Amino acid sequence: MKKRLAVVYGGFSSENKISQKSAGVVFEHIDRDIYDPYLVEISEQSWHVNHKGGVIPIDKNKFSFLENDIELTFDLAFITIHGTPGEDGKLQSYFDMIGLPYANTNSFGAAITFNKWACNSFLRAFGISTAKAILIRKNDKFNPIEIADEIGFPCFVKPNGAGSSFGITKVKTLMQMPEAIAKAFEEDDEVVVEALLTGREITCGVYRVGNKVYPLPPTEIIAEGEFFDYEAKYEGKSQEITPAEIGDAAIEKIQNTAKSIFRRLDLKGFARIDFMFSEDGVPNLIEVNTNPGMSEASLIPQQIRVAGLDLKTVLTEILGAVEI
Repeated sequence: MKKRLAVVYGGFSSENKISQKSAGVVFEHIDRDIYDPYLVEISEQSWHVNHKGGVIPIDKNKFSFLENDIELTFDLAFITIHGTPGEDGKLQSYFDMIGLPYANTNSFGAAITFNKWACNSFLRAFGISTAKAILIRKNDKFNPIEIADEIGFPCFVKPNGAGSSFGITKVKTLMQMPEAIAKAFEEDDEVVVEALLTGREITCGVYRVGNKVYPLPPTEIIAEGEFFDYEAKYEGKSQEITPAEIGDAAIEKIQNTAKSIFRRLDLKGFARIDFMFSEDGVPNLIEVNTNPGMSEASLIPQQIRVAGLDLKTVLTEILGAVEI
């Protein structure tokens, strides 16, 4: 009998449209001989299954739905929500409580990686190099001059718990700082001011099947603008070179560092780990994404193809390793 699979998308943040695209790609690459996939949308207004051209409400008590007056539940879930509640661990905690297995990292791994400040601070204790940074909370009184003295210019101001490059500003002068912080606070209640890292921007996908962790060919990102912003990520305004042309030794170093981070955080499913690779060969961690984009324009599908793999096969392996 086929297993009923929920491909969950949507969410409560600015990233819900990207999530919809990711879910569409994942849904199309599910092995129909093994799984019966359903698209499940979660928003602040509604939880529902998109099925046969209509919508069917989800009963949140069991994450179930009615089809032809028969209550159906899911055997497992694959979360493609970018942002809350799918990337910050909240949905994982709910699934844990109702006993629904899922093919993504657990609530702890999701929560800590979604908090850029906490994640990088945690990983620094294990020898991972990161940028110098300051955390500002919503009601904190902050002094732009003191921040500038501590971090320097140029620097990045970004929401602490949001992805897809929403709310990020590259700040070059003291005058730009208050507006950049205000912009970041539109996306999150915490803001990180981070020192500029120099080098080549390299991102490496990683995935886990059971106890085995597999790094993918890393990608070098050369943005048309000053950094890898939303337009660069999703509107084609960047060059994405896979595999990165940095030499075999550097690729191995990036992959080994990405695998070490993945294992240290006990991640599952897919992750994308972003680095700034310095001229002296240090992979400086930018951030860890435990629910990376899976749209046609996204990096993980691109890296899977360059590795000579097939997204359908990789998804089948990841889903097949979930204990049901």
